[in-house]
Amino acid sequence: MALRRILIWTGLPVLAVLLLVLLWSWAWFIPLLERQASARLGRPVAIGGLDVDLGRITGITLTDLRIANPEGFAEDPPFAAIPRLTLRLDAMEFIRHRRIIIPDIALERPVVTLLATGDNRRNYDFPALTAADPDAPPSDTAEAPQLGALRVQAGVVDVRHAPLRADMQVRVATEEPEGAEPRLRATAEGRYADQPITAELTGGAVLSLRDAENPWPVTLALANGPTRARLEGTLQDPLRFAGANLRLRFSGSDMARLTPLTGVPIPATPPYEVSGRLDYAAGAVRFTDIEGKVGRSDLGGELAVTPRDGQRPLVEATLRSRQVDLDDLAGFIGAPPGDQVDRRQAARGRLLPDDPLNLPKLEAADIRLTYDGGKILGRRMPLDDLHANLTITDGAIGLHPLRFGVGTGRIEGQFDFTPLDNQRGLRVKAEARFQRVDLSRLMGVTPLGEGQGRIGGSARLEAQGASIADMLGSGDGAITLGMAGGNLSALLVDLSGLRLGNAILSALGLPNRTQVQCFIGDLALRRGNLSTRAVLIDTEDALISGMGDISLRNERLDYRLRTEAKRFTIGALTTDILIRGPFRDPSVMPEPVELGARGAAAIGLGIIALPLAILPTIRFGIGEDDRCEGLVRRAK
Repeated sequence: MALRRILIWTGLPVLAVLLLVLLWSWAWFIPLLERQASARLGRPVAIGGLDVDLGRITGITLTDLRIANPEGFAEDPPFAAIPRLTLRLDAMEFIRHRRIIIPDIALERPVVTLLATGDNRRNYDFPALTAADPDAPPSDTAEAPQLGALRVQAGVVDVRHAPLRADMQVRVATEEPEGAEPRLRATAEGRYADQPITAELTGGAVLSLRDAENPWPVTLALANGPTRARLEGTLQDPLRFAGANLRLRFSGSDMARLTPLTGVPIPATPPYEVSGRLDYAAGAVRFTDIEGKVGRSDLGGELAVTPRDGQRPLVEATLRSRQVDLDDLAGFIGAPPGDQVDRRQAARGRLLPDDPLNLPKLEAADIRLTYDGGKILGRRMPLDDLHANLTITDGAIGLHPLRFGVGTGRIEGQFDFTPLDNQRGLRVKAEARFQRVDLSRLMGVTPLGEGQGRIGGSARLEAQGASIADMLGSGDGAITLGMAGGNLSALLVDLSGLRLGNAILSALGLPNRTQVQCFIGDLALRRGNLSTRAVLIDTEDALISGMGDISLRNERLDYRLRTEAKRFTIGALTTDILIRGPFRDPSVMPEPVELGARGAAAIGLGIIALPLAILPTIRFGIGEDDRCEGLVRRAK
């Protein structure tokens, strides 16, 4: 009886173990794995088969693994379909230290489909993976799974991304050259940003388990339309893009074409070639040691892009040029680079640029940019150097300041641009100051090539529009300028922006090198029309006053100049000089009706007493110079 009990109590467990061994199937765990994976990824996961080879290094094989698309996408093709996935797990390391170490992963014929719709819904977003518990303690990156070699057999990634206008296929496979370490090779072909794209990436097959002294090598060659890029170097930790020693070189016909590739809004530029060092640190992708050329301008400095959860990425850049051609920067104000604007404006008979502003998508990123141009190139350019602090926040642009050096003086402005609600233009608020601007620098770009004096003053503008011509043609503001010294011909040619100097001087009966003691101009801008409050030119021989309107909307002049001699001259007749017509081809002629005898200086001052009365209220910022004090004393 006792023996029978012993046999029962020992035989039943043995029989149960024997039956378990005979009937055991790892497939029993498939539903558990599917539930856990589905909960972790936030979408259905299906596993066709499971096999486990127990040992210190345990092998796990999944067959017919399928990861579904999220709701709102078709069932087929799924996000991922993998006929066979095999990984080896260091079981002892997990038991002893709770560390997940996977020395080897093998994927056979995986197919991944990446989709993005026109409204930017994406099947590769995994909110369940990125959602963070605000009460959870900070994660320890050392506890992340450690991966070893990755082997892929005949992998395919299909990309169909409507917002990026991309439709391409990437083929991925592991190559094992004889006598060399395995390497991953990926090739891409199709279209990106509506341009043909081809790319080839070669990297090491072993990921983060590599010895730190043998970093992960990577080489990428890419062609997207006219854009070419090449990346070469190594990574200490490729999964985190850490420990980078990478050199990136790219070139093309227009940097604006880099916007879809980089996600950073870049204005239109002339052809460029730029290289630098690429790495990732403190949560930012950094492009440093930049060297290159954009059009005729050289470029150096550094740039960092910091992704931010739920916000626009932050782009911070410090750039500089030893020599800069301002035509190369035209894209930063929405105009085509180079001299395309000049040619088109001339063909249309207009002087002010009326091409619609073609700025990049300003709300794609927040930008903090400091730029310095050491020397400004161009035969027609009187400016010496350039400094700009540019910010873009929530789509609004700020330039605080934009500063140009002109000889010993400078022009400095504060500008704010805000996109209009209809996104078809900008609202601008601008203030500028002219501080001791060297007239000889202005004259250096004219055929006269001589002159002296300092120009000071200020300008302000509030306007909106889709082009520079729109803004000036509808804006409100004012401009006040003053100059001590110089000569009359230079003043008329340079400050008006018109080539009328000789015609006006002949009409006024003055020599073309008449010395200017003082020039004062004060004009108000109202709905695109510049009206004169005071325009006075005090020369050696005469006092000249100006009156009239300048329409920036219609680009037409309707202006009158009057000359009063300082010394009595017998037999001389004077008349007002009329300047009328379009900016590009105005006429200069005497007033056909009004004639009067030239009088003494006192008479002249009486005639122009009204504009003189405003002089004590005007501040020009031209520094200490007594050549304008005579006019001010007479005004008082």
